[in-house]
Amino acid sequence: MPDDKKRLFRTRLFDWFATNHRPLPWKGVRDPYIIWLSEIILQQTTVQQGTPYFELFRERYPSVSNLAAAPDDDVMKLWEGLGYYSRARNLLATARYIESELNGLFPTTYEDILKLKGVGPYTAAAIASFAFGLPTAVVDGNVYRVLSRVFGIETPIDAPEARRIFTELATEILDHERPADFNQAMMDFGATHCTAANPRCAACNLQADCVAFQTGKVGILPIKLKKMVRRERFFNYLIINEGNSVFIRKRVERDIWQDLYEFPLIETDGLDKLNLVDLKSQINAPFDLIKKSQPFAQLLTHQRIVAVFWEIKMRNELENGFVLRGHDFLKIDRSTLPNFAFPKTIDTYFQAVRDKKNGQLDFQF
Repeated sequence: MPDDKKRLFRTRLFDWFATNHRPLPWKGVRDPYIIWLSEIILQQTTVQQGTPYFELFRERYPSVSNLAAAPDDDVMKLWEGLGYYSRARNLLATARYIESELNGLFPTTYEDILKLKGVGPYTAAAIASFAFGLPTAVVDGNVYRVLSRVFGIETPIDAPEARRIFTELATEILDHERPADFNQAMMDFGATHCTAANPRCAACNLQADCVAFQTGKVGILPIKLKKMVRRERFFNYLIINEGNSVFIRKRVERDIWQDLYEFPLIETDGLDKLNLVDLKSQINAPFDLIKKSQPFAQLLTHQRIVAVFWEIKMRNELENGFVLRGHDFLKIDRSTLPNFAFPKTIDTYFQAVRDKKNGQLDFQF
């Protein structure tokens, strides 16, 4: 690419950035821990949703040492509702690795940052440029979109060669004197101006050189080959009550919601495939069925979960606790449920049954 075209792109991008950058709490920060924290939270999360979580984590765990010393359940509880919980597990694992193996010192090179668990090329580039001023180009979804449209790249962004092509171009046009500002400008421009839907082309100072605008392909670029197909799963949660106690367990399988808590679960292949006879065979003790809830649905990236909650009251105390399909359950006081991290589906149910007067969970007994 000719140098004058690269200079013109940078000049116009910085002109836009001068009056349109987003004032976010992690901007301008040079602490690699804080930048890493913000980037992990913002993976697959909008800025609007992620910002309150960032503020909570920064207040609760202001340093990597504080985070490394945090109990797993406390971190998962603070992460509750943010989704993609593997990020929280990686966050803890990396903090503990830095604390124990690197003497609490964050790596200072792109290559070493990339070795951290849960850190990919984009996150490593962001930390390297924002914290250490290194000339590493960030390439996220926003950058893919801007580059594809401005330079007319028709390589599908999910093609095997896409990352190499877009990374090479981003690196070629990167401003080596102001890499952090350039990266931030690219991300902000894609997130707020050159958006996926309804981009602000009419007010864009790049339109004269934007291939997509000049050829009428703004609505086509970037191209994506694969169409996502969601698997549908049906969960029946049993809220089994003994007086003021209920039974829960931590999900430890390599499945969705690992390390979160849940009630006894029976998964079926349809919405109405569990009946009272099935319940009696699973519980194998006298009980009263108080209520079966309406379905609660939650969309995940590759799955759609439909959950129904069965409110059950035991007539007598279970002698050996409760075991379902090989899983032992914790018996806890119902009032302590807010202390545990649950999937969003269960939290949504909690909101539906929460007593409006006193804020307590009311299972209608």
